[in-house]
Amino acid sequence: MLVVRDLTKHYPKFTLEDVSFSLEPGRIMGLIGRNGAGKTTTLKCILNLVRPDGGSVEMFGRDFPSHEVTCKQRVGVVFGGVDFYQHKRLAQITAVTKRFYPEWDDQAYARYMEMFALDPGKKVNELSSGMKVKYMVALALSHGAQLLIFDEPTSGLDPVSRDDLLTLFQALVKDGKRSILYSTHITSDLDKCADDISYIKDGKLLRSAEKSEFIRSFQHLQQEDEKGELTLEEIMIRTERMSYHV
Repeated sequence: MLVVRDLTKHYPKFTLEDVSFSLEPGRIMGLIGRNGAGKTTTLKCILNLVRPDGGSVEMFGRDFPSHEVTCKQRVGVVFGGVDFYQHKRLAQITAVTKRFYPEWDDQAYARYMEMFALDPGKKVNELSSGMKVKYMVALALSHGAQLLIFDEPTSGLDPVSRDDLLTLFQALVKDGKRSILYSTHITSDLDKCADDISYIKDGKLLRSAEKSEFIRSFQHLQQEDEKGELTLEEIMIRTERMSYHV
C-alpha cells in the first residue's frame, strides 16, 4: 500500500531525517512520538502537502509524485486542526466534497453519518470537537479509499467514541483491501488495534516493526528487578528521557 524511503525535510529549527517504513495491505500502523517529533510533518510529506527535500514515496506500487492525482483518489485523509466554514451545514460541505471523487458512495456516506449519529442539517459551529473528527472520518471513508491516513483521529473523543472508532478501524482492514496509517500519542489506542508501530523521535525514526517485535526490541530498557514486558507507554517515556538511537 505504502512505501516510504529516506524521507527528509529541512526547516530552520527542525529536520525530518531519512524516515523509512512500509505498510502492507490489511494492516494498521500507529505512528508515535511526542508532540513536535515529526509525525505530522511525515504525513504531510507523504501526501506532498509539504514538499520533501529528499526521499521517495510509493503508493499502490506507483511513484506517488508522478501519479499524485490518481493515488489521492484512493486515499482518505483526516488531519487534526482542519476546520470548515463555521456557519455551513454538513450537507453543504459534503455536496462540495463529493464533486472531487468520482467513486463517491452516497450509501456509504449515509451509513457512516448514521453510525456516528451526525445530522447533515447541523452547522459546523454546532458540533463538538469529537463530532467534527467523526464527520471528517465519515467523509474520508465515503469514496472507496484503500489507504486511510489519520493524524490524531481520536484526539478530543470521549472514551466510548474513541473505542467505537478503533473498532471501526479493525473492521475496515479485516478483508485485507484497506490499510490505515495514523499518528497518535494515546498508547492505549495502539494496544487495542495497531498491527505495526513506527516511532519517531526528534525527527528520526527509532524503529518500525510489527507491534510485538517492536515491544521486544526495547526490553533492554527494563531495570533488573522489573518483571514482564514494558508497555508502549513505558517505552515512550523511557526513550524520551534519554539520548537513545537505534
